[in-house]
Amino acid sequence: MKELNHFMSVLTGNFDNQEQFEQKEKAGIAYPYARHVNTICNDKITDLPDDFQGIFMVEESYYTMDGQTRATPHLFLFTQEGQDVQLTSYELPDGYDKDSFTYQQMKEVSYKDLNVSEKFTPAIYHYTGKVWEGGSDSMFSPVLKFHLFERFCEDYLEVDESMEVRGKKVFGFDEPIIYKRK
Repeated sequence: MKELNHFMSVLTGNFDNQEQFEQKEKAGIAYPYARHVNTICNDKITDLPDDFQGIFMVEESYYTMDGQTRATPHLFLFTQEGQDVQLTSYELPDGYDKDSFTYQQMKEVSYKDLNVSEKFTPAIYHYTGKVWEGGSDSMFSPVLKFHLFERFCEDYLEVDESMEVRGKKVFGFDEPIIYKRK
Protein backbone atom coordinates (compact mmCIF):
# COMPACT_ATOMS: atom_id res chain seq x y z
CA MET A 1 0.00 0.00 0.00
CA LYS A 2 3.02 2.30 0.32
CA GLU A 3 3.17 2.89 -3.44
CA LEU A 4 -0.59 3.44 -3.67
CA ASN A 5 -0.56 5.94 -0.82
CA HIS A 6 2.32 7.86 -2.42
CA PHE A 7 0.55 7.83 -5.79
CA MET A 8 -2.67 9.18 -4.25
CA SER A 9 -0.82 11.93 -2.33
CA VAL A 10 0.55 13.15 -5.67
CA LEU A 11 -2.73 12.82 -7.58
CA THR A 12 -5.25 14.33 -5.15
CA GLY A 13 -5.85 18.05 -4.79
CA ASN A 14 -6.69 21.06 -6.96
CA PHE A 15 -4.81 21.68 -10.21
CA ASP A 16 -5.04 23.96 -13.24
CA ASN A 17 -3.04 24.82 -16.35
CA GLN A 18 -3.22 28.62 -15.90
CA GLU A 19 0.48 29.08 -16.68
CA GLN A 20 0.36 26.96 -19.85
CA PHE A 21 -2.94 28.54 -20.90
CA GLU A 22 -1.50 32.07 -20.63
CA GLN A 23 1.60 31.07 -22.64
CA LYS A 24 -0.57 29.63 -25.42
CA GLU A 25 -2.87 32.66 -25.38
CA LYS A 26 0.11 35.04 -25.75
CA ALA A 27 1.36 32.95 -28.67
CA GLY A 28 -2.08 33.10 -30.33
CA ILE A 29 -2.66 29.35 -29.98
CA ALA A 30 -6.16 28.09 -29.15
CA TYR A 31 -5.85 25.98 -26.01
CA PRO A 32 -8.21 25.20 -23.14
CA TYR A 33 -8.03 26.55 -19.64
CA ALA A 34 -8.40 23.33 -17.64
CA ARG A 35 -8.89 22.45 -13.98
CA HIS A 36 -8.85 19.15 -12.08
CA VAL A 37 -10.28 18.64 -8.60
CA ASN A 38 -9.30 15.15 -7.40
CA THR A 39 -10.86 13.94 -4.14
CA ILE A 40 -10.71 10.54 -2.44
CA CYS A 41 -14.28 9.38 -1.83
CA ASN A 42 -14.11 6.04 0.03
CA ASP A 43 -15.97 7.80 2.85
CA LYS A 44 -19.02 8.02 0.57
CA ILE A 45 -18.99 4.37 -0.55
CA THR A 46 -20.75 1.91 1.74
CA ASP A 47 -20.55 -1.89 1.82
CA LEU A 48 -16.87 -2.06 0.89
CA PRO A 49 -15.51 -5.57 1.50
CA ASP A 50 -13.68 -6.00 4.83
CA ASP A 51 -10.35 -6.63 3.07
CA PHE A 52 -10.81 -3.82 0.51
CA GLN A 53 -7.43 -2.26 -0.35
CA GLY A 54 -8.46 0.19 -3.10
CA ILE A 55 -8.99 3.94 -3.11
CA PHE A 56 -11.89 5.51 -4.98
CA MET A 57 -11.49 9.04 -6.29
CA VAL A 58 -13.83 11.58 -7.86
CA GLU A 59 -12.06 13.46 -10.64
CA GLU A 60 -13.82 16.70 -11.56
CA SER A 61 -12.42 18.06 -14.81
CA TYR A 62 -13.43 21.42 -16.25
CA TYR A 63 -12.35 22.64 -19.68
CA THR A 64 -12.99 26.20 -20.88
CA MET A 65 -12.54 27.20 -24.53
CA ASP A 66 -14.13 30.10 -26.37
CA GLY A 67 -16.03 31.11 -23.24
CA GLN A 68 -17.70 27.71 -22.88
CA THR A 69 -16.94 25.49 -19.85
CA ARG A 70 -17.50 21.75 -20.10
CA ALA A 71 -17.47 19.42 -17.09
CA THR A 72 -16.26 15.83 -17.40
CA PRO A 73 -16.38 14.05 -14.04
CA HIS A 74 -15.15 10.52 -13.45
CA LEU A 75 -15.18 7.90 -10.71
CA PHE A 76 -11.92 5.97 -10.57
CA LEU A 77 -10.66 3.10 -8.42
CA PHE A 78 -6.93 2.86 -7.76
CA THR A 79 -5.34 -0.39 -6.60
CA GLN A 80 -1.77 -1.43 -5.99
CA GLU A 81 -0.59 -4.16 -8.34
CA GLY A 82 2.89 -5.22 -7.20
CA GLN A 83 4.96 -2.01 -7.34
CA ASP A 84 2.54 -0.41 -9.82
CA VAL A 85 -0.83 1.31 -9.49
CA GLN A 86 -3.85 0.43 -11.61
CA LEU A 87 -6.62 2.88 -12.49
CA THR A 88 -10.02 1.31 -13.18
CA SER A 89 -12.78 3.56 -14.44
CA TYR A 90 -16.33 3.22 -13.11
CA GLU A 91 -19.63 4.44 -14.53
CA LEU A 92 -21.10 7.42 -12.70
CA PRO A 93 -23.46 6.18 -9.98
CA ASP A 94 -27.18 6.08 -10.81
CA GLY A 95 -28.84 9.47 -10.51
CA TYR A 96 -25.81 11.50 -11.62
CA ASP A 97 -24.68 12.97 -14.92
CA LYS A 98 -21.71 15.07 -16.03
CA ASP A 99 -23.32 18.22 -14.64
CA SER A 100 -24.26 16.84 -11.22
CA PHE A 101 -21.44 14.50 -10.25
CA THR A 102 -18.98 16.21 -7.90
CA TYR A 103 -17.50 15.13 -4.60
CA GLN A 104 -19.59 17.76 -2.79
CA GLN A 105 -22.85 16.58 -4.39
CA MET A 106 -22.07 12.86 -4.13
CA LYS A 107 -24.32 11.05 -1.66
CA GLU A 108 -23.45 7.70 -0.10
CA VAL A 109 -23.58 4.88 -2.62
CA SER A 110 -23.21 1.14 -2.10
CA TYR A 111 -20.14 -0.52 -3.56
CA LYS A 112 -22.53 -3.24 -4.78
CA ASP A 113 -24.28 -0.67 -7.00
CA LEU A 114 -21.12 0.55 -8.74
CA ASN A 115 -20.29 -0.67 -12.24
CA VAL A 116 -16.88 -0.88 -13.89
CA SER A 117 -16.74 0.95 -17.23
CA GLU A 118 -16.76 -1.69 -19.96
CA LYS A 119 -15.22 0.72 -22.48
CA PHE A 120 -12.13 1.84 -20.56
CA THR A 121 -9.04 -0.37 -20.49
CA PRO A 122 -7.48 -0.06 -17.00
CA ALA A 123 -4.37 2.12 -16.95
CA ILE A 124 -1.15 0.99 -15.28
CA TYR A 125 1.27 3.49 -13.70
CA HIS A 126 4.94 2.85 -12.84
CA TYR A 127 7.13 4.93 -10.55
CA THR A 128 10.41 5.93 -12.17
CA GLY A 129 11.94 7.40 -9.01
CA LYS A 130 10.87 10.90 -9.97
CA VAL A 131 7.41 10.63 -11.54
CA TRP A 132 4.54 8.22 -11.85
CA GLU A 133 3.77 7.52 -15.50
CA GLY A 134 1.47 5.31 -17.48
CA GLY A 135 -1.80 5.07 -19.32
CA SER A 136 -3.81 2.88 -21.65
CA ASP A 137 -5.52 2.66 -25.01
CA SER A 138 -9.25 1.91 -25.03
CA MET A 139 -11.62 1.12 -27.85
CA PHE A 140 -14.79 3.05 -27.00
CA SER A 141 -16.40 1.60 -30.15
CA PRO A 142 -15.12 -0.49 -33.06
CA VAL A 143 -13.84 2.72 -34.71
CA LEU A 144 -13.25 5.09 -31.72
CA LYS A 145 -9.93 4.76 -29.89
CA PHE A 146 -9.15 6.70 -26.69
CA HIS A 147 -5.46 7.16 -25.85
CA LEU A 148 -4.33 8.22 -22.36
CA PHE A 149 -0.78 8.84 -21.16
CA GLU A 150 -0.01 10.69 -17.93
CA ARG A 151 2.91 11.73 -15.75
CA PHE A 152 2.47 12.84 -12.14
CA CYS A 153 4.78 14.30 -9.53
CA GLU A 154 4.42 16.48 -6.43
CA ASP A 155 4.07 19.71 -8.40
CA TYR A 156 2.17 18.87 -11.56
CA LEU A 157 0.02 16.47 -13.54
CA GLU A 158 0.84 16.03 -17.23
CA VAL A 159 -2.14 14.65 -19.16
CA ASP A 160 -2.04 13.59 -22.81
CA GLU A 161 -5.37 12.29 -24.09
CA SER A 162 -6.72 11.94 -27.58
CA MET A 163 -9.46 10.24 -29.54
CA GLU A 164 -9.16 8.79 -33.01
CA VAL A 165 -11.83 7.62 -35.42
CA ARG A 166 -10.45 5.12 -37.90
CA GLY A 167 -6.92 6.38 -37.18
CA LYS A 168 -7.75 10.10 -37.58
CA LYS A 169 -7.41 12.32 -34.50
CA VAL A 170 -10.76 13.95 -33.66
CA PHE A 171 -9.90 15.19 -30.16
CA GLY A 172 -6.68 16.11 -28.41
CA PHE A 173 -3.86 18.60 -28.54
CA ASP A 174 -0.34 18.47 -29.92
CA GLU A 175 1.14 18.54 -26.45
CA PRO A 176 -0.02 17.38 -23.01
CA ILE A 177 -1.98 19.64 -20.67
CA ILE A 178 0.23 20.59 -17.72
CA TYR A 179 -1.77 21.05 -14.51
CA LYS A 180 0.04 22.72 -11.62
CA ARG A 181 -0.97 22.15 -8.01
CA LYS A 182 -2.90 25.05 -6.45
